[in-house]
Amino acid sequence: MGRGKLRIYLGAAPGVGKTYSMLSEAHRRIERGTDCVVGFVEHHNRPRTEVMLHGLEMIERREIEYRGSTFTEMDVDAILARRPAVALVDELAHTNVPGSRNAKRWQDVEELLQAGIDVVSTVNIQHLESLGDVVETITGVRQRETVPDEVVRRADQIELVDMSPQALRRRMAHGNVYKPDKVDAALSNYFRPGNLTALRELALLWTADRVDEYLREYRGEHNIRTTWQARERIVVGLTGGPEGRTLIRRAARLAEKGAGGEVLAVYIAASDGLSSASPKELAVQRTLVEDLGGTFHHVIGDKVSDSLLEFARGVNATQIVLGVSRRRSWQYVFGPGVSATVARESGPDLDVHIVTHDEAAKGRGLPIPRGTRLGRSRIIWGWLTAVAGPALLTLLLSQVVPDLGLANDMLLFLTLTVAAALLGGLLPALASVAVGSLVLNYYFTPPLHQLTISDPRNIVAISIFVGVAVSVASVVDLAARRTHQAARLRAESEILSVLAGSVLRGEDSLEALLERLRETFAMDSVALLERASEVDSWTTAAAVGHQPVGRPEDADVDMPIGENMSLALSGRVLPAEDRRVLGAFAAQAAVVLDRQRLVDEAEEARRLAEGNRIRTALLAAVSHDLRTPLAGIKASVTSLRSDDVEWSEEDKADLLEGIEDGADRLSALIGNLLDMSRLNTGTVVPLIRETDLDEVVPMALGGVPEDSVELDIPETLPMVAVDRGLLERAVANIVENAVKYSPDGRPVLVSASALASRVELRVVDGGPGVPDEAKERIFEPFQRHGDAPRGAGVGLGLAVARGFTEAIGGTLTAEDTPGGGLTMVLTLPIAGDGPPVAAELPTSAVT
Repeated sequence: MGRGKLRIYLGAAPGVGKTYSMLSEAHRRIERGTDCVVGFVEHHNRPRTEVMLHGLEMIERREIEYRGSTFTEMDVDAILARRPAVALVDELAHTNVPGSRNAKRWQDVEELLQAGIDVVSTVNIQHLESLGDVVETITGVRQRETVPDEVVRRADQIELVDMSPQALRRRMAHGNVYKPDKVDAALSNYFRPGNLTALRELALLWTADRVDEYLREYRGEHNIRTTWQARERIVVGLTGGPEGRTLIRRAARLAEKGAGGEVLAVYIAASDGLSSASPKELAVQRTLVEDLGGTFHHVIGDKVSDSLLEFARGVNATQIVLGVSRRRSWQYVFGPGVSATVARESGPDLDVHIVTHDEAAKGRGLPIPRGTRLGRSRIIWGWLTAVAGPALLTLLLSQVVPDLGLANDMLLFLTLTVAAALLGGLLPALASVAVGSLVLNYYFTPPLHQLTISDPRNIVAISIFVGVAVSVASVVDLAARRTHQAARLRAESEILSVLAGSVLRGEDSLEALLERLRETFAMDSVALLERASEVDSWTTAAAVGHQPVGRPEDADVDMPIGENMSLALSGRVLPAEDRRVLGAFAAQAAVVLDRQRLVDEAEEARRLAEGNRIRTALLAAVSHDLRTPLAGIKASVTSLRSDDVEWSEEDKADLLEGIEDGADRLSALIGNLLDMSRLNTGTVVPLIRETDLDEVVPMALGGVPEDSVELDIPETLPMVAVDRGLLERAVANIVENAVKYSPDGRPVLVSASALASRVELRVVDGGPGVPDEAKERIFEPFQRHGDAPRGAGVGLGLAVARGFTEAIGGTLTAEDTPGGGLTMVLTLPIAGDGPPVAAELPTSAVT
């Protein structure tokens, strides 16, 4: 049984029509005979959406009891038992009520997919986990329900449901999204034109990135090398010179002209030695391009122009930005330069921009080596000079200047040999020596037209000619090979320098390091493999690229790292001279992997140490604070059961009151301990609803004397979006702490006021106060500032209060009370602008 397919309708905001589109797709599939059911669809009382549910089979929802209320969630077991071909599951980012099968709805969907059931779902762009901070900056609302980006990216199909901000606002004004009494608040808060425009742009850009991934996969699978100009992608060719900054800024301006433009800066470390890059300048340019939102790439190539074009076509670039050459006029005798070559060979699918700059024609700083690794064209010219040159020279000397003398003839033939060596290397030069010596013997040494020499002096001359020619050819070829080796070593040192610097600074993750390795050697994929022992199978520690291998023997290049780790590369076989740099990459990869694991272990050790600290404090609390009320209860019970003393009714009442007080104190202490445990284990799941403060705060005062608190909660306060139970516990702890420290006869003031998009609840006491340096420390677990004048506790009340407050999207801070004392400020989000709260509210903007 195969895995089911996931289709997601992605929208920029509530109300654009995701659920409607999903239901329309369901009707189309049913018409084609597909078995399709509704697993969970929330129509939010929208008439048009509700009508679309008619004619669809609906799986009955599961009822769950939570905190005295009944909620309904998708019944995963019922869907699995029904086994339809397609299930409709709305609101992928939804958080399930505690007690459900899974914590998140996307986990429910994953189970259905694993069972082979196709799923059609919906999600808004603001619920993607990576965009939480961006959406909060735009709208002022922190999304409480999110879904990991990878879950959405893995979808087989993603369809963007788009609508202009003006059209969406008109739809809302007509009552097609929210109830009439909610429309004005929604339009003036979350659904402002600016907010909707920014969210729409986020949705379009995110979808464009996903489409770009599909395009890259398709081009890779079909080996398509030509450029498809589906998106502006600009490659900047860098030489390491100071003009690179100008080129990067120019490319960034070009990218800004088109939405979704991308800048890729690439430095080609040429193995032919035509480079004078400054590592310091390259580091500056890397920082600049990353600050401008681009990426930096470091690649080795035999020929700069070919490597640059290959890289540009490999990333599906549409434009290349290059600078005017820094070479002086006389240096153009060695060739047209990289810029002119790239412009000539780019073809119709790549636009090349040649940018002027202040460094043009000022020289490169280092002379350009003449010849190091000989190209194919030079070798051809070398052989032509070696074979055809002697024939042409013989014709010239025979017909035009027949009487120059043997010495001059030999010098001219020696010149041809030197030219052949300079152009083609050793072999063409040796061929020129052989052909030249035979021609000299046959045409210019008596007896003519015979391969014999009568004069011994001519034999010596011919021998000297051959020796000198061979020596010159050997020296020229040796110099070329030494220059190539020096250039190769220089390119390797540049790569290793950048690699070592980035790793030592901790800039690269393991995946980033492997991606740099893949780009450097132009491989298809790179995988770091490891195993526990020689008899165990290989596992992948990290991998990048298309279809990385799972075993070293399946790779084109295998670089062992110790006995049980290996770097596996696929794409092409590397020459032996590349293995030195590859070995450095492999060693660094092992170091980065070890460092990542050490960091994880250190974090785990920190968590264990924190847990040990809390356990130690808990033992101290149990040994003292919990035993004290237990001792009082035990003493009172023992006294009541004693037959030696006849207790009066008043005495019995006092003893029973002591037992009740001790039990209350124990209950409060144990309740705080349990709450702190829930916070530390992350099991607190708030259920956000619209709430009036004047309903919650009085309920929180049950544990303090009636005359110890003065309330000032205006009835005109807006509703807040909170979990009522968590808020009540937080307020109760804050008030109890304030009453404990406030002087006798001075009640604690609890007041509330609305400020912009939030409501502030202030708990003011007239106690001794807390110094500024201790205002944050009092919120830590098991911390008590000074001694409480009455009562006891384990120092968890304020820690629990802050934990619950942050869980419901609020903040809790401490301030000085004018005239002495401490004021606790609890800030809560207003329901109209904060997290949505009821099914019919604009809360679906956040849920």
